[in-house]
This record gives sequence, C-alpha cells and structure tokens, in this order.
Amino acid sequence: MQVAEALRTETVGGILLLASAVVALVWANLWPHTYESVRGFTVGPAAPLHLDLTLETWAKDGLLTVFFFVAGIELKRELTVGDLRDRRAAALPVVAALCGMAAPALVYTAVNLGGGGDPAGWAIPTATDIAFALGVLAVVSTHLPSALRAFLLTLAVVDDLGAILVIAVFYTSAIKLWALLAAFAGLVVFFLLHRRRVHGWYLYVPLGLVVWALMHESGVHATVAGVAMGLMLRCTPDKGEQHSPAERIVHRVRPLSAGFAVPVFALFAAGVAVSPGALREVVTGAAPLGVVLGLLLGKSVGVFGGTWLTARFTRAELDPSLKWADLYALATLSGIGFTVSLLISELAFPGDPELAARAKAAVLVGSLLCALLACVLLRLRNRHYRQLWEEEERDEDGDGIPDVYQNDPRSGAPEAPPE
Repeated sequence: MQVAEALRTETVGGILLLASAVVALVWANLWPHTYESVRGFTVGPAAPLHLDLTLETWAKDGLLTVFFFVAGIELKRELTVGDLRDRRAAALPVVAALCGMAAPALVYTAVNLGGGGDPAGWAIPTATDIAFALGVLAVVSTHLPSALRAFLLTLAVVDDLGAILVIAVFYTSAIKLWALLAAFAGLVVFFLLHRRRVHGWYLYVPLGLVVWALMHESGVHATVAGVAMGLMLRCTPDKGEQHSPAERIVHRVRPLSAGFAVPVFALFAAGVAVSPGALREVVTGAAPLGVVLGLLLGKSVGVFGGTWLTARFTRAELDPSLKWADLYALATLSGIGFTVSLLISELAFPGDPELAARAKAAVLVGSLLCALLACVLLRLRNRHYRQLWEEEERDEDGDGIPDVYQNDPRSGAPEAPPE
C-alpha cells in the first residue's frame, strides 16, 4: 500500500520516468545490439487480430493506452467538477494549451520549409509531458501559488487530448472499417453498461481489452481507445456513493500507469545514440533542430503569448494569486515533451528509423533544456514567494502576532508606540 501511495505522487512518477530514460540511454549506447534485440522481440498471437507485436510496439500501443486512459479520466473530471467546468476559469489554460500546440508546430514547419527538411514531424514538439512537468513543479515548488499547478494540470490535460486527436487524424494511414466499427460498438456497450450502473471489473476489463485490440487492428492508434473509455467514466458520485467511479478507478490505475506503463514505454522509446556526431546532427539537421526550437521557443511563446493576448483582449483574467513572471516560468516548463513527443517521433517517420532516432534525441535535448531553464525560473519565483511568506510570518517581538500586521497602517492594528 505504501508503494502504491508513493506511485500516486507526481514526484515519484517523474523520478521513475527519468530513471527509465537514463537506463534506456545507457543500455542503447553501451550494448546497442542487446537493446535492439530485446526491443524487437516479438510476442503475442498472430490470429485473429495480428497481435504478434514487438515489445517496443506493446509498450507504445499497449502500455501507453493505460497512460491515456488516466489522462482521459483527468480531462473528464476537469470538464465536470474541475476548473474546466467554469468557462471563465478554463479559458486561459485552454487557450494556452491550443496556442502551445500551434506555435511549436509553426516553428518546426518554418525550420523545415527549406531543402533537407521534413515537414512530417510538425506535431512532435506540440505535446507537454504531464508526468515530467508536474514532477518538476512538485520538486521545485514549496511556496509557489497552488493556482500554478492547477493551470499546468489543465493545460497538460487539454494538451494530451489535442495530441491524441492529432495522432488519430494525421498519423493514421489505412483504416479497416470493420474493425473500427466493431471497436465503436464495444465502446457503446462500455458506455451503456456504465450508464446503467452495472458494476464488476470482470466485465469492463475484458471488454476494454477487446475494444483496444479492435482499435489497434483498425489502423487508428490504439491509445484512442484508452482516452475514449476514460472520457466515458462518471465523475460525480450517486446518492450514497462516497466516491465516483472515475475517482475510484483512477486511484487504482494511476500506480500502474506511473509505476509501470510509462516507465517501460520510456525504456523502449528513449534509447537513442548520444555520440558527439548524433548530438551534432540535432543542431544541424532541419527536423531535429525544428523539434528542439519548437519545444524551447515555440512552447514558451505559444503558452505565454496566447494567455497574455487572451487576458488583454477578452474578459478572461489570470488568477489573482499568479503573476505574469510565474506564467512565463510555467510556459517554459510546458516545453518538456517527453512521452507523447517520443511516440509521435516514431509515427511521423515510419519509413526512416534513423530520422526517427534523431527526432527522439532532439526531444530529449529540447526537454532537458526546457526542464533546466524552467527549474531556474521557478526557483527564482519560489524564492520570491518564500521571502514574502517569511516577511508575513516574522514575529521579532515574540508576542504571537506577525509584525507585518502591527507595522502596516492598512491592517487596522495600532502601530507600536515610539520609544
């Protein structure tokens, strides 16, 4: 139970994700043949739905579905009982997420318009890694406003939905209509059972696996099934229920997602060459350079600029507890595009494994730069808020009343008499 509780915390999930990425890099660079052999090992039945997949494919199509299932639940909760329920409160983070996807795509496209570029990877820098970003914020933040985390969570959840839509629309080639219709029928059954308050994991788990397999067979990326089922869960408790089904399920599934699914995906996705030559190609090749600039510049400009323009020209307002300096630090943090960006790197260049590997290396470099810069900016803001807190809590005369309330005429308290 203690392990499960630890895996539900953002810090532990981020650390496991980072550790898996480091192990993958070390393994792929010191023992590349072993790494490729394990990653390419095939397991699963060939009939009837062609599930004889490599371990790498099981990780990105299977395990990552668990991650997107949790993301779908988080989005449904935000829409029904969270910040997205209030349109005015949701406007800024939603616009920030949309602009934070558009600007990196434009930056990448601009870099790849000339000769030698490959526009197919435009979506790689559009995603924010919710696990990494929240993990970094949790480590750095001790005195930052809680509204900052709420803003980042809403932004990242909307960003995840946008990413899965991009994958479904732009990175789906041939579609098997019969399998797609069968998967849709399974989702309808899932929805009706849930709507009629039918309980029993022994019904939903097999049904979910069948829907996933059919979605995978259809040609649409299988993670779409996870998002769809997550969005169907009820987030408001019925009379007599202490917790809603969405709360109960995400409480049980989150440790599996954070402690196993996402780290294993990172283990099989992050193993790229980091030799001087490979790193040089990151800053000289059009596609990898577009990824780095998209994450480092596009994300910060899109998130911050979109939020500022929306607040400037509409009735939407930034949370009173936040300052624009806080938001800029958060915008830089949103450039961490690890998990989904690695997935899109493989989908964008299916016929060019070397280019996909360079794009992955660019994702790692860009995400690392964003994390380091965001840590510096967030620590500066954290120091500012800590100083304010210390000033408010200072009680040099030891009378139990903070001095700020005695010395500030606006507080209504009498000032100390002159000696």
